[in-house]
Amino acid sequence: MSRPEPAAPRAPDLAEIAEAARAGGRIALDTEFMGEGRYRTLLCLIQLAVPGRDPGTPERIELVDPLAEDVDWAPLAGVLADPDVQVVVHAGRQDIALIRRRLQTEVCNVFDTQVAAGFAGMPAQASYETLLARLLDVRLSKSASFTRWDARPLSPEQQRYAREDVVHLLELAAELERRLTELGRLQWAREECEPLQDSSDERNLDTVFARLPRVRNLNPTSQMVARELVRWREEIASTQDRPVQSVLGDAALMEIAKRRPTSTERLAQIRGVNRGSLRRQGRELLDAIKRGSERTPDALPPYSRPPLPDPDDAPLIALAEALTRARTHAAGLAYELLASRADLLAIVVARRLGGEDADVRTLRGWRRELVGEELLELLDGRLSLSVHAGKLRVRS
Repeated sequence: MSRPEPAAPRAPDLAEIAEAARAGGRIALDTEFMGEGRYRTLLCLIQLAVPGRDPGTPERIELVDPLAEDVDWAPLAGVLADPDVQVVVHAGRQDIALIRRRLQTEVCNVFDTQVAAGFAGMPAQASYETLLARLLDVRLSKSASFTRWDARPLSPEQQRYAREDVVHLLELAAELERRLTELGRLQWAREECEPLQDSSDERNLDTVFARLPRVRNLNPTSQMVARELVRWREEIASTQDRPVQSVLGDAALMEIAKRRPTSTERLAQIRGVNRGSLRRQGRELLDAIKRGSERTPDALPPYSRPPLPDPDDAPLIALAEALTRARTHAAGLAYELLASRADLLAIVVARRLGGEDADVRTLRGWRRELVGEELLELLDGRLSLSVHAGKLRVRS
């Protein structure tokens, strides 16, 4: 069936789209955005697909312009927050974060085809094009990904590209659901998609502070200065819509926190401090240093240093990885879905210290059922691994 040429992005009737989504129980979602040179990523386009009115009729596809004025977003926001409507995305964490912020809505009942594919034996982080080719025998020719999505009007090529991101998404989701139902893993995939509902691109000051290079090596007063400089930098970047590193780089911020200069002359001696910024914002920067220096260190966010690994942990981690890989191979799952080396390290160290189980994903939910309990038994010596005829054997 030939598909019509894409029309220019317009202000579609979002109430009609919401009605169709509720009638069909599903809506597919994708976005185009630009983050370069900005404090927050700019949402430039929303692509939607909803089921046709009647069985056998093609889905309805719309390109919605979030840069347009006077758009009533309430119908779309309402249907995305409706737990009875499945929201289908592919690698949709950032799409959902942008939609939640721009539309000021929750996004419920998410089904991410990239996540789900890992439970159907597909590679972890498989691309949309890969899944379409392998599961639906559909091949796309993508050509406009790195273009100016904030420019208007969008070119016909951009519109075709944008439509292709959702034109088969509902069909792909249905095929994955069918396969996962046969394998008995659909609930696992849904469980894995649940955290995506809380995706956010809001910047947390405590998190930004904790990721500063070697910040915990500073004395408490300098840490408080660094914390205040993070706050000041975020406010300037947000107000001017600039990347935070263009306001003040991490290396310069850390040096300022360590030295705690009290004059613009001393500030100017620190490498990485922009002279133009000093002229415009030097006083504000000095005020931030002063505020930080006067704050009590107990206002710092809590920090618990993870226990250091022991040299004897390495072979145990290798054994844990061997067991995990054996179980994922037998189940036809992507290994990355179950554990990372950091997860296994945490499990081994916690078992060695004899305290509570490590709080990692491998020991929660379906992962614990599939391999987590066995990992604990292995580390307790109640399970053994051996090789027979070139294959790994697990024995109680």
